[in-house]
Amino acid sequence: MKKSFPGKDTIMAKVSPTKTPMREQPPQERVRNYDEVPLGYSPQEAIFEAERCLMCKNPRCIEGCPVEIDIPGFIQFITEEKFRDGVRRLKEKNILPAICGRVCPQEEQCEQKCILGVKNEPVAIGRLERFLADWEAGQGEPELPPKPKPTGKKIVIVGAGPAGITAAADLVRLGHKVDMFEALHEPGGVLVYGIPEFRLPKAIVFREINYLKKLGVKLYTDHVIGQIRSIDELLDEYDAVFLGTGAGLPWFLNVPGENLNGIYSANEYLTRANLMKAYLFPKYKTPIVKGKYVATVGGGNVAMDCARTALRLGAEKSIIIYRRSRDEMPARDEEIHHAEEEGVIFKLLSNPAAFHGGNNSWVKEVECVSMKLGEPDDSGRRRPVPIPDANFRMPIDVAVIAIGNSPNPLIPSTTPDIETGRWGNIVTNLETGKTSKPGVFAGGDVATGAATVILAMGAGKIAARGIHEYVMSKK
Repeated sequence: MKKSFPGKDTIMAKVSPTKTPMREQPPQERVRNYDEVPLGYSPQEAIFEAERCLMCKNPRCIEGCPVEIDIPGFIQFITEEKFRDGVRRLKEKNILPAICGRVCPQEEQCEQKCILGVKNEPVAIGRLERFLADWEAGQGEPELPPKPKPTGKKIVIVGAGPAGITAAADLVRLGHKVDMFEALHEPGGVLVYGIPEFRLPKAIVFREINYLKKLGVKLYTDHVIGQIRSIDELLDEYDAVFLGTGAGLPWFLNVPGENLNGIYSANEYLTRANLMKAYLFPKYKTPIVKGKYVATVGGGNVAMDCARTALRLGAEKSIIIYRRSRDEMPARDEEIHHAEEEGVIFKLLSNPAAFHGGNNSWVKEVECVSMKLGEPDDSGRRRPVPIPDANFRMPIDVAVIAIGNSPNPLIPSTTPDIETGRWGNIVTNLETGKTSKPGVFAGGDVATGAATVILAMGAGKIAARGIHEYVMSKK
């Protein structure tokens, strides 16, 4: 009979059964500011947590990482207090460790695979990743890798979100000339317009973008590809194109009254509050209706972001309306927990049936139907079923619809020979990122629909490999 690696049970008995806690702003303070909620590990806390790692001979945590980080490798450097070496090991695979350490769902990926998590809490891999990235930022200018030999190939990246940033970094480090076009006035995609400051400070995103520029990537903002230039025109100038334009087309409920004043898509609400700093109006000249009673429809991370933003804008009540129970919510447990701590009200097993307005065409009430859970659907979650004659109304003056997004149709509509799927997504080869159009690759939300930052980065990494193989094989 095969034995497990020597001393495993003894080692597990010695380590702490729980993660090292991370200090946070108290809820009563943080709802009045936009500062980051978790405060990060000190070096001593990081070392203590890193020492919980069992250093498995066959680490399953790496299997759970979409960008293939050598997790035991960088954790080992933390235990040895070799933080610079840990940063180097991280950045071999991940250009955005400060971001991933904050917003990636590690509990469903690398930490879910952690052997320690079988009987205890897994190693806090995300918190350790964040620690190293923040430590590096405190040391001054980041260390750059050796400059590669130029290949003479030119690649264009469309969209400066997580997928595009990752693809650009990998390609420029292979020696290709890389240009990046971004439609908005700031790069970062969902990292800047979607995720609030209190969850991911913009300064961190811009710090990572500056690192990308130092690697040699040329960035051009306010360039709406598909409008000012077509994909065919780009192919006349570049050897390959990568599309990482995300999923910026919001879904709506299509219920009566949804066109009343005071009803926002999550995209507009968060873009105004985050990227355009509407919370500082009139200093920043982008107004946003703050609302006294704000209802957010949805149960994902975006819905939590909207509901928590409403509180910081001064709402007396911020309500989540979700058609399933708490157990079926797709949001991260951490985000739900933070929302609950801050006072967000959860109206579960409820679904909007209509919005009602006053004489000024402003939303005044949301009418909901009560739901019960039926049999599981294709997602594996139990399907919500309306309860007859169980409608009720709640007073509101702002509503935010956060139920999902599709890719923007601009590029597919101006590129008729590129194949798209049922929801407007660009169809790609999952192993290479290739689209149906020669020389054009895609990845991230534009291909999959709205998903996580780390999955978009993984797609960017896959596409970068596919692009490299493609351009180097061209005559």
